[in-house]
Amino acid sequence: MDVTGDTTPKDRPIELDDELRRLLTTVAVDTVVHQLEKRGITSSYLTGLRPLLPGHRLLGYARTLRFLPLREDQRPVLMSGVNAQRRAIEEARPDDVLVIDARGVPDAGTIGDILALRLQQRGAGGVVTDGAIRDPGAIAELGLPCYHQAIHSATFGRRHIPFEVNRPVACAGVLVMPGDIMIGDSSGCAVIPAALAADVARDAHQQEQEEGWAAERVRQGESTLDTFPLAADRRPEFDTWVRRQAGAPGEGLE
Repeated sequence: MDVTGDTTPKDRPIELDDELRRLLTTVAVDTVVHQLEKRGITSSYLTGLRPLLPGHRLLGYARTLRFLPLREDQRPVLMSGVNAQRRAIEEARPDDVLVIDARGVPDAGTIGDILALRLQQRGAGGVVTDGAIRDPGAIAELGLPCYHQAIHSATFGRRHIPFEVNRPVACAGVLVMPGDIMIGDSSGCAVIPAALAADVARDAHQQEQEEGWAAERVRQGESTLDTFPLAADRRPEFDTWVRRQAGAPGEGLE
């Protein structure tokens, strides 16, 4: 059964509709980060986190969990009732990505296999933590995308007190807001401000098309000077290539 009592915001500023999902599951994290930099967002990549499953992608809405440093006299007070870690998991919704602010502490697990299984059953899209995970083999078998800083067998109790759910957090030095879009691939993971997600996805897709064309030209021995980035006088050639890639009628090989 669900745990009740969480009155923190759960709204999702945008909808991950089919088109947005299609774009964000095909573009690279590197491309997304570049597009965010062009928009003045220079801190979006979560440095130092690695995927437990390098071949899997992560996509979903940030659902945040903040850990405080352990102080033994405050633990009974701050952890009375259902603790914040369990609330974050039991109230997760489909496509939520649990983003854990563990202050970069590497020697205490922030989630293990049973709680990861519960997240998966709730329909969550994955886990991102700047701390450690436990039971990596079992979590990998679940197929739940997980980005983490470290692996450690100790439980969170030796270093952390679960404190807040769905409030702004710092994960791997990056500000993550509830409802932001989390994206991950083999390069790592990044956060996309929800208000920018649609434009970033569209332009990232366009950038990768241009880079695909440039790579083809370079393989044929051409210079990068007017292909990467795409020069204005070569855009008609690029546009023809895009139509051909899409199989548009009348676009045969030249």
